[in-house]
Amino acid sequence: MTVPNVVLIHCHDLGKYLGCYGVDAETPRLDVLASEGARFDRHFVTAPQCSPSRGSLLTGTFPHENGLMGLAHGNWELGPGERVLPDYLSEAGYETHLFGLQHVTRHPSRLGYDRIHIDDALTHDAPTSVHEQARARNVADEFATMLSDGDHDDPFFASVGFFECHRVEENGGFGFDAERYDPPDPEDVEPLSFLPDLPGIRADTAGLVGMVEAIDDGVGTVLDALEDAGLTEETLVVFTTEHGLAFPRAKGCCYDPGIEAALLMRHPGVVDSQVRDELVSNVDVFATLLEVADVPVPDDISGESFASLVFDGDGDWSAYEPRDRIFAGMTWHDRYNPIRAVRTDRWKYVRNFWHLPLVYLTTDVYTSDAGRELREEYYGEQRPYVELYDLESDPHERENLADDPAFDDVRERLRDDLVEWMAETGDPLCEGPVLPNDWAEIDVSAGDGRHNIDVPDDE
Repeated sequence: MTVPNVVLIHCHDLGKYLGCYGVDAETPRLDVLASEGARFDRHFVTAPQCSPSRGSLLTGTFPHENGLMGLAHGNWELGPGERVLPDYLSEAGYETHLFGLQHVTRHPSRLGYDRIHIDDALTHDAPTSVHEQARARNVADEFATMLSDGDHDDPFFASVGFFECHRVEENGGFGFDAERYDPPDPEDVEPLSFLPDLPGIRADTAGLVGMVEAIDDGVGTVLDALEDAGLTEETLVVFTTEHGLAFPRAKGCCYDPGIEAALLMRHPGVVDSQVRDELVSNVDVFATLLEVADVPVPDDISGESFASLVFDGDGDWSAYEPRDRIFAGMTWHDRYNPIRAVRTDRWKYVRNFWHLPLVYLTTDVYTSDAGRELREEYYGEQRPYVELYDLESDPHERENLADDPAFDDVRERLRDDLVEWMAETGDPLCEGPVLPNDWAEIDVSAGDGRHNIDVPDDE
């Protein structure tokens, strides 16, 4: 099979909030994309937060393996020697392009792109507000211009990053920038299934819908540009996001609404129309894209290519053993929130490693309309160290069965699985708490080397 162009479209904080996943949202272009290719119904990410999850997508490893255990703008960085997807593809002969946002490093030159189509990228001396310039409709237009202007004899890889659905600072808190978009009336939106139907949550859901429609428009522009350039048949289009919605019990949490993520793939004549219900992790997406591009998949990664599941054609795909469980976790965000979790078809086991409120809320969620509705309830009680949920009878993970003797065997089996995975992947939590990345500034005995690596400034 001739290696295809690869267009990876990704956005913030979307989860699976698309019409093709059964949500009451107007996303016609993404719905068609899903119908023309593969839709993954049980795709999960390694972390319910931005940079660590994106790092897994680009390296095929878990955050505690690649060093990105917190946000890139919070001084967390990929470890020395870590290689990422565009670097591999560029070496293999792809022309690689970055459009819109990336939130993996403050040193973009580390990513190996041949061309960066960003005037103000996230760097060591730039604030995260530069991300807000990467609005879907604008970024998609820039991609379309590149295609119309370009000569694409070599295969190309394009990372197309949209800012939406990230919240922005507004009115003393964080919202969905309603003045920029055209959200529906809150009374007209469908309540989120995992949260109570309260006015603040409805208001935020309406704002979310406005951003989702912008994402759909941006995807439509990308697809139209490929069609106009005569490249549709030669291009694998992948659409995904890094974690769940920026709402309570989602972003920043290892409940399913926090770690579920849309994953759509279309390559006409190679990927048939299909819906996949296998458990898939975003560490597997990295390996899959390398194999599709005919690039050797590194042996020392945690992901495994699932190309044989969905791709036809004459590719010599490696055998794929479907997962019976996926792993996820979180260490640092705007607060220390050390969690590790394992999810099977039926069960979710969550291990919490610190004194924490019942439900952790990231700052943007805590100060949102939705967060104000629930933060008193969620912060007034301590979280248990162990959580166990039967997803078959309790899909919204409300009834913690960890202390029920009837489920001792399940709890201990999943605990053993989690501990084994943590040990095999070198999880630092096995040795105790993970220090903040600015420990050198905090510790009175600064200079003991316990802070994270320093990366030289870009030249």
